[in-house]
Amino acid sequence: MASSNWLIRIAVEAETIVVNGHRKQTRRFPRAQRRARGFTLLEVIIALAVLAIALAAVIEGITAYVSNTAYLRDRTLAHWVAMNKAAELQLQKAWPSAGTTRGSTLLADHEWYWTIVVYQTEDDDVHRADIEISERDGGQVLTKLITYIGQPL
Repeated sequence: MASSNWLIRIAVEAETIVVNGHRKQTRRFPRAQRRARGFTLLEVIIALAVLAIALAAVIEGITAYVSNTAYLRDRTLAHWVAMNKAAELQLQKAWPSAGTTRGSTLLADHEWYWTIVVYQTEDDDVHRADIEISERDGGQVLTKLITYIGQPL
């Protein structure tokens, strides 16, 4: 049975089969070799497209977050300016007359434009003041504050 004519020797490292002294090339794992070759161009393009869409969504979200943060900072500072103007009105010794007053104030290295409209109320000892704050003269109002001012003693 161990005849040299029928001696079959398999060299695993070289992926060859030796039959009767002749070498023959063979593929041991054709499926595994097909999988091991890598990704096709179509698979790579689809993966890059999915990645690009995901990154665009992330960038859009970050941009919206930063924009919203700046808007909220500006509204907070504008509200502080309005509160300061209301405190000034309540602390001044002169009774504010009905009408409109405009001006600007510097806060946090930024100039804020304010408009104060004073109205008479049904009570002669109380006036109503509407205070509006914007970033630009005549620009969009960032905050509006309504305060009531009692007649100074």
